[in-house]
Amino acid sequence: MVGIVSDIGMVRNLNEDYAKYLECNDFKIYVVADGMGGHNAGEVASKMAAEGIVNYVGENFSENTKDVVLKNAIEKVNKDIYFHSLKNDCLNGMGTTITACLITKDWIKIANVGDSSCFGITNNEIIKITKDHSLVQELVDSGSISENEAANHPKKNIITRAIGTSDKVNVDIFDIIENKYDKYVLCSDGLTNELTKEDIIKVINEEKDLSLACERLVNIAKYKGGRDNITVLLFGGEM
Repeated sequence: MVGIVSDIGMVRNLNEDYAKYLECNDFKIYVVADGMGGHNAGEVASKMAAEGIVNYVGENFSENTKDVVLKNAIEKVNKDIYFHSLKNDCLNGMGTTITACLITKDWIKIANVGDSSCFGITNNEIIKITKDHSLVQELVDSGSISENEAANHPKKNIITRAIGTSDKVNVDIFDIIENKYDKYVLCSDGLTNELTKEDIIKVINEEKDLSLACERLVNIAKYKGGRDNITVLLFGGEM
């Protein structure tokens, strides 16, 4: 079962987030993208990225390609978005974050570009697997600010890496031991800007229905301000 909700939030006029997934006999692929750019450019970039990654994996997954297919998919959509943006002035400079999870019978791979997140959940523990590519994260890593200061930093929305802003992209890939986590959450920063990890796991532990859990998480984020688009994709970690 999969839970998936994408909401415009309480402030924005357009939902530039996009989520998509595909479950097959040999693999499962889940993607959340958070677009950026003027007018509808962010909406275009996030949809191109999420659909492009899922379609690429679906068309190219095999025993020979499965170790690299997720990274190859992200690199391909990065180029597709970048060159598409050059064809239209209204789309110039568009881009998107991406977080994705590919599950096979043998392993799980998590990919990340930007500041959308993937969390692993087991029992009563929640772990953030991805690491934000953001100015604030760099300040935390250098010791300039604390984690608590980072939570409400005025420059929290400045990312240092994105899909589609250049013809090349550096993708972080995290290899997960099979069955290490019972569930995974992919989300845009519209959720993590409003809720803590403890808030997230509390809702998921209380609500066994994954769709209802996603709805509750989004509603809480909106109640707390909903300053950005909010997207949550929740799923199990087994084939």
